[in-house]
Amino acid sequence: MTARQKTLAQSMATLVAGGMFGFGLSVSTMIQPEVVRSFLRFSDFGLMLVMGGAVLVALVAFKLAPRVMQRPLLGDQFQAHPSAWNRDTAVGSAVFGIGWGLSGVCPGPAIAAIGAGNLDLLWALAGILLGALVQGLLADTR
Repeated sequence: MTARQKTLAQSMATLVAGGMFGFGLSVSTMIQPEVVRSFLRFSDFGLMLVMGGAVLVALVAFKLAPRVMQRPLLGDQFQAHPSAWNRDTAVGSAVFGIGWGLSGVCPGPAIAAIGAGNLDLLWALAGILLGALVQGLLADTR
């Protein structure tokens, strides 16, 4: 497989995975802020099953795939993602959680909801992008 074919295959895999992710968010009603807010108020546990299923699939994929496969289908080698908890990570997590709780929207479902025709979420997406810009500017100053 040439480098160009590999890049095209990776791009197509990314497109298909993104489409499946958006479809799953739509089917699970996670693109509706009122459903998410009722989940966060512990009055609707339907999304708990969706999120639990997603965590289980990701856990199995990330832990099992490197053990049973020599290398990824579209990559050279499996890579560990180092994670470091520090003050910035904790503050960023808290700000994200507060924003998610108040609005009932996080980035993936916001994009999927706009794709499904809920253009009211353009405001939420603008706030998400503004927050990402501010974080990037603050990170550059350090």
